[in-house]
Formats: sequence, C-alpha cells, structure tokens
Amino acid sequence: MYFLLDTASNTSSQAQQGGLMSTLTMFIPLILMFVVMYFFMIRPQKKREKEVQDMRSNLQIGDEVVTTGGIIGIVASLKEDTVVIETGSDRSKVRIARWAVAQNNTIHDAQ
Repeated sequence: MYFLLDTASNTSSQAQQGGLMSTLTMFIPLILMFVVMYFFMIRPQKKREKEVQDMRSNLQIGDEVVTTGGIIGIVASLKEDTVVIETGSDRSKVRIARWAVAQNNTIHDAQ
C-alpha cells in the first residue's frame, strides 16, 4: 500500500514540474518578442524624440527652420512656447507653436 501512495505522489510532483516547464517554454518566445520590439522600435523612437526636443530647445534667432506644415522661415523671436518666423521676400511674420518646428536647417558650431 505504501508503494502505491509513494508512486502517486511522485507522478503528481513530476506532472506539476512538467506543467511549469511547458508554461515557461510557452512564455519565453513571447518575452523575447517584446524584448526585440523594444530594441528595434521603441528605443530608437524615444531617441529620435529626444533629439527633436533638444533641437527645439536650442533654437536661436536667425536660424532657418521648416515647420511641420512645410513653411520655411527664419526665426525672428523666441518665447517659451511660441516662435515667430519671417517668411517670403515681403518678410511677413508668422507665430507658430514651438512643437511645430520640424527641422532646423542652420548648422551651428559644436560647443
């Protein structure tokens, strides 16, 4: 009788270990997929966003900028959240939000 009880307890513990291993082998590819997604998609996007934010915060008067709408102009004045740019030959001024600056075409010396 003791032999039957001992065998039943061994098989149930082996079944639990086997179930744990099958669960782990099922989740490992899913975890690896998230890690790969982070390194190939999320991390580079955050790096690009940081570079754009640095570019917007380092704008100077006289820089040539391109807005997200495609307007090209020269920075006339800067405020905390807005930028005034001069566009065209008649020097018309347009006030835009700082987040709307997509690109700075002026090259500055490294400091």
